[in-house]
Amino acid sequence: MSDFDAIDSLLASVGPQTDLPAPEARRALREQAQLSKAQVARTLGVSPSTVSAWEAGRDPVGEVRVKYAYLLDGLSAKLATDTTPGTEPGVESAVAEPVAADAAAAAGPAAFEFEGGDEVEVLTAPEPCVLCGRPAGQRVEGFAQHLDPAGCQGGTVEAQPAPVAGRPAPASKLSERAKGPARRAFQEPSGPAGLIHAAVEGALAEYQGNVEAATAALLKKAIPDAMRLLDETRKGARYDVIAHPWIPDILKKQTSRGADQIWEARPKWTRAELPPGVHEVTALDINGAYLSALKTHLPLGQLEHTTGMPHDRRRAGAHLITPPAWEHGAVLPNPIGERDEPGPLWVTEPTLRLLLRLSGPKYGLCEAPEVHESYTSGATENLLEKFRITLKDARDTAIADGDAVTLEYVKAMYAKFVSTMGESNYNRELYRPDWMHIIRSQAFANLWTKALKAHDEGLAVVRAMGTDELHVIGDWRRVFPEGRGVTQVKVKDLYTAGADTDSTGEEQ
Repeated sequence: MSDFDAIDSLLASVGPQTDLPAPEARRALREQAQLSKAQVARTLGVSPSTVSAWEAGRDPVGEVRVKYAYLLDGLSAKLATDTTPGTEPGVESAVAEPVAADAAAAAGPAAFEFEGGDEVEVLTAPEPCVLCGRPAGQRVEGFAQHLDPAGCQGGTVEAQPAPVAGRPAPASKLSERAKGPARRAFQEPSGPAGLIHAAVEGALAEYQGNVEAATAALLKKAIPDAMRLLDETRKGARYDVIAHPWIPDILKKQTSRGADQIWEARPKWTRAELPPGVHEVTALDINGAYLSALKTHLPLGQLEHTTGMPHDRRRAGAHLITPPAWEHGAVLPNPIGERDEPGPLWVTEPTLRLLLRLSGPKYGLCEAPEVHESYTSGATENLLEKFRITLKDARDTAIADGDAVTLEYVKAMYAKFVSTMGESNYNRELYRPDWMHIIRSQAFANLWTKALKAHDEGLAVVRAMGTDELHVIGDWRRVFPEGRGVTQVKVKDLYTAGADTDSTGEEQ
């Protein structure tokens, strides 16, 4: 084969790069056709968060790009077609609603947006409710369920009539059902929790009960399974999340193997001098540190740059600060960790909020940090709350049942979820290095807060390391509950320190 033949062969192997509309046009076409992200995702074999990413600016590649382009082209042609006989050209507004309804009817159930952000599809044929199993006439972001709570309480559920093209169901009934009870019913975690159970049961069945082999298989698929669980727990959520936003340079790696400019405030502190005498030191292990840290203020959208602005608690992101002097290093670690170089540094939301609390009137332990500039977006503390609770409940059940397979699987899901949402080849569905740093920093801030609590309760803090290691002297059981739950601690080690030993328990 000649060089040119090889080139021709290579060119032939490259699939066509089908043109796609602009991101805002992609979303407009879907919404005009009254299609939900879940419907599009199911049709193309991707997750709803991937559809969100495409509508935010990320471009699909390969075969799925061709399919997505074909869908958008079909929607554009169908919505532009004048299906009303005798309509004059240019009278677009008069036919927009019926045409959109025709497109929705061709794709499946009709979808309607209600106040509160829930997207409800009226089904042409009832499907089993995810909460009670009885026939339901609506689907909320991919889940069939009763919007009327009486439907899940044994009442008679009538099949919903098929929607007429261009005409939603009666507004009075739908608006009443779209209020509080529907949202509360949807918050039940039975659906997402079932994904974890089904995955474990499937792996055990595939490997004929071999616990070691099933566990190894589950750990390999922990990342895609975590993303699927995230999608399920985001069904019916209030907030749209940008999965692949523009990222400022401070959040990009400086070299291929280097780090970005964010300082996470990881504690690595050992007390220099112990109280006089010989002491028994307890090394405490903080359970589920990263799992607890999923409850933190996360930015929803693209980060925006500001300078000289006071801290806004409704927003979250990264901040360039000059940290305050810390004068309590003899008994407590520095809240920003052990840092050699003085001067400004980029920290994330948990670190800044911790410093602001410690500088306030309640503690008065330091001066307020000076904020020079910020990259922030509107934020919420509950963005991953259903995801966290689902994993926590599965973890608690696994511990109670002695289920080592599920326990290791759940641990891998939340640990790898956090570690791969930055610049990782293992997770292409979510690129949020800001979230990764924020969650890690929250775990470090949580450990520091436990060290402060121990100190305030009269314990001597000996060491604080990473996210889950706290060494103390004294009756720690009156301060921290003992156990394996995420709100509890367990003993990792016991050693003697003081007098003829150093603070690590080794003889001098």
